[in-house]
Amino acid sequence: MSTSTAFIGLGTMGYPMAGHLVTAGYKVTAYNRTPAKAAAWQKEYGGLGAATPADAAKGANFVFTCVGNDDDLRAVVAGPQGIFNTAAPGTIIVDHTTTSAIVARELAAQAAAKGLYFIDAPVSGGQAGAQNGKLTVMCGGDAGAYAKAEPVIRAFSASVKLLGPSGYGQLTKMVNQICIAGLVQGLSEGIHFAKQAGLDVEQVIDVISKGAASSWQMQNRWKTMMNGEFNFGFAVDWMRKDLGIAMNEAANNGASLPVTKIVDGYYAELQGMGGNRWDTSSLIARLEKK
Repeated sequence: MSTSTAFIGLGTMGYPMAGHLVTAGYKVTAYNRTPAKAAAWQKEYGGLGAATPADAAKGANFVFTCVGNDDDLRAVVAGPQGIFNTAAPGTIIVDHTTTSAIVARELAAQAAAKGLYFIDAPVSGGQAGAQNGKLTVMCGGDAGAYAKAEPVIRAFSASVKLLGPSGYGQLTKMVNQICIAGLVQGLSEGIHFAKQAGLDVEQVIDVISKGAASSWQMQNRWKTMMNGEFNFGFAVDWMRKDLGIAMNEAANNGASLPVTKIVDGYYAELQGMGGNRWDTSSLIARLEKK
């Protein structure tokens, strides 16, 4: 396969995503700010390494990014050693970071001025989805560039969709996180109530999961929530970052997010309990603390 790709950011999500590109037959040059992580990735997957994002982007048809936040993204894309410095005209940059819609539009405009394309493409599915290559990818950007990028993105995804122009991928991810926050809090309260009422929780979940109350969270997390096991990839710290982005956007567009604001406060309580790295289903822990 002649297509050359670069992948910037080998964290919990990026590490397996970049690996899926190699497995799919793409030539991948990866960069990570922690060199040891990049070296481990190269050893596992056999891809190439680069000293800077700019070096990784040289000669790449597609450059994927998956970093921490808006500032991290600006640095690896438009910074002194960023992708913009070496990407050839026509290169398509696909960003899988969860960021604000503002930075997505900002970088898309800068890319266009350089003859490049920038697609905001946040993902859902967590660590398991990344490892299994079954992520859901929500995209915003130029339709022609998206059409070229979609077959490559499918190396690590089960669902990929263009939602509209630049920023629409990030806006859709905000909707995703708003919905998850409410669902997990409701499930936490339901399990807690069932236990307090003396019900057999397993039997209760078996019944209601076949009806209107069912959700991915219920199907996949009720048992670990019952057992107080909260080590499933998407950390409380990350969720608070995402909910903060959504609430900032709501302040600009006039949307009312009362439940999201409350659940964000509950996640702040979990941070106070030392649960920064617990996964999002840990909301039940604050209900059951003695």
